[in-house]
Parts: sequence; structure tokens; C-alpha cells
Amino acid sequence: MIYLDNASSTKKKPFVVKYAIAKAVRRYLSNPGRSGHKYSIVSLAKIYDTRCMIADMVNANPDEVIFTPSCTQALNLAIQGTAKRGGHIIASTFEHNSVLRTLESLKQTHNITYTIIRPNDKHTISQDEIENAIQDNTYLVIINHTSNVTGDTQDINAIGKVCKKHNIYFLVDTAQSGGHTTVDMVADNISMLAISGHKGYLALQCGALVVKSNVNIHPIIFGGTGTKSMELTQPIDRPEGFEAGTLPVANIISLYHGMKYVKRHKTKIDNKITKMTKYLIDNLSGVDNITLYSKNIFSGVVSFNINSLDSTTTANILIKKYHLALRGGLHCAPMVHQHLGTTKSGAVRISLSYFNSMWQMKYAVHCIKQLANVYNKKIVV
Repeated sequence: MIYLDNASSTKKKPFVVKYAIAKAVRRYLSNPGRSGHKYSIVSLAKIYDTRCMIADMVNANPDEVIFTPSCTQALNLAIQGTAKRGGHIIASTFEHNSVLRTLESLKQTHNITYTIIRPNDKHTISQDEIENAIQDNTYLVIINHTSNVTGDTQDINAIGKVCKKHNIYFLVDTAQSGGHTTVDMVADNISMLAISGHKGYLALQCGALVVKSNVNIHPIIFGGTGTKSMELTQPIDRPEGFEAGTLPVANIISLYHGMKYVKRHKTKIDNKITKMTKYLIDNLSGVDNITLYSKNIFSGVVSFNINSLDSTTTANILIKKYHLALRGGLHCAPMVHQHLGTTKSGAVRISLSYFNSMWQMKYAVHCIKQLANVYNKKIVV
């Protein structure tokens, strides 16, 4: 089976990542920083190495990196941890439910209001629209860097300038762009950056939230941190106070090696994914009975529908008959589908990794066109 569901989670990992995971299981599974013995100390050192790697990748400081079980929990920490009662938040149509559902919850619990900025005809979130939406009580702007449905990537540098101008926190969701698009938290004026380890960074399932030191944030998970254990209130020391419980050492070590691999091979990775994405877009555009929703050749995300079928049916046929492991449905991003007019049908998504190949793209296009032709003839009859 050809795996084309990398926006959900990459299946194939580099050898260096798999080797590092095996080594971590043998050597580094003690509880990091909770004890004074060498096993705990070396595990903590590996955790710190990964903090440094993340900080280097996004231009931050190691103590600004907070590990989370997933990007979803990183976004929750950012949004709930900075919540202001009666405040106002700006987000976009492209947001994932990890943002939208959190905003809806805060609407109920903190009397927070939020404004959704819709994209223009080029699927772009305008910085002017964001600036026009700012109110006296606006304190946070949230932007999905690259859409997990369409692959559209937003100009976070331009949006960051607006946030800086108005002294508003800027949260960027890089679940899909991480490992594909360079982000500089200083140059882009980003206050908080949510990271997913198991997608573009080719690691195991884990996440991180990078929080600049000037952001006033409080913990939302409570428990042991290895610091100030006599205090019954949660410490707010960063990063330990925000990492209650035992960290997943092997997963975090895999992120270090995944990021190192991506950094070392970034030009080759970018060129290959761009070439494959462009091939898919070029060859699925203008085909009878196919609607294509993706234009960004750099994202590795291509979504479409066979017009006579709902996306789940199309995906199931492509999986069972043609052995293409891809995804149909709403992809946990309902407002994108409202914008595309695919709320009922959903969309079929192909999402690529460096470990896919051009022959797989050619085979996928052949299968999709064949299926579209079959069902187009059925409509004509």
C-alpha cells in the first residue's frame, strides 16, 4: 500500500530516527530530572538537547520550549493559558478544531468573543482584515500557518507586524508547516509557536509550545514537576512548571533527530516535495469530474473531490481497490469546508512526505483519473 496520509502522521521515519528511538528505549527511559542518579541526569540532558534543537530551528531560547503530548495540547496551553475574561481573539477560517473548540469553550467559561477572518479569492488571510478586526479588548491573534485541508500557507511575517504594532500576542499553528517552511519567531514577531513532531519533522507523536519570555501565561495541567514539591500551587517556572508529569523521553529524543535530519536535508526535502506536489496539482487540474482545492505547490497537501462521490466513498475505493492510503472527510477543520462548500461531501486529501516518490504520484493520478472517468460515465448514462 502507498502511504499518502502524512499530514495526519508520517509513517516512514529516517533510519537515524528509528535508531535513536531504539537507543532511547535501551538507555534513556528513566524519569528525567526527578532523581540525582546518572540515568535520570542523562535523560534530562537529552531533553535539553531537544529544547536547544527546537530553539535553533525557530530562533528562540531553550527555556522557552515547553514539551506537550501533541500540537493540540500545545494550542490548548497557548489559548487557555493566556485567556483573559471578557477579552477578544482573532482567528482564521483555516483553524483546526484544536483552536476552534477551545475558543468555543472560552466563550462559555470566560465570556470571550472571537472574530473569524475569512480568506480572499487567493485563499489568503489579509493583514488588513486582521487589523480592521482589532478591538480595544483584543489580546490574541491565532493563525494556522499551513492549512491541513488545502495546503494554503499564510504570510505570518506580515500578520506578525500587525500584532506587534498593536501589542497583541501572536500564536502560530505550525502543525503542517513544520519541517517544510522556515519560521523565525523574532523576525516574524511570533509570541507563541505550536509544533507537531510526528508530521514534517518525521518524529514520534509529541508536541511543543514555544513561548516568548514576555508572554504572560499560566499552566493548565497540574502535577509533579520536580521543583518546589512542598508547594500545593503549581509552579510557574518555565519550562518545568508547564510540563507536569513524566515527559515521553523516547518521543522527544526522536524529535531531536527528526529535526536534525530535516535541517541537514532541507533543500532536498523541499525540492522533492515541491516537485511531487506540483505534479499532482498540474495533472489533477481541469480533469472532468474532479474539483481541485489546492494550489500551493510547496505544501505537500493536495485535496480534491470526484464530483459524483462524497469524499469518504472516494477515499474508501482508492484505499481498497487501488491501495492508496489517503484520507477523506472534514479533517477536523469545519470552517475550511464551509468556505469551500464541501461541508456535506468533505474532501479527499493526499499529503506527502520526503519518502514518497514520483512514480507513486503518477500511479495515484492514474488511479484517481480512472475512478473519476468511471463515475463520470455512470452520470452520463
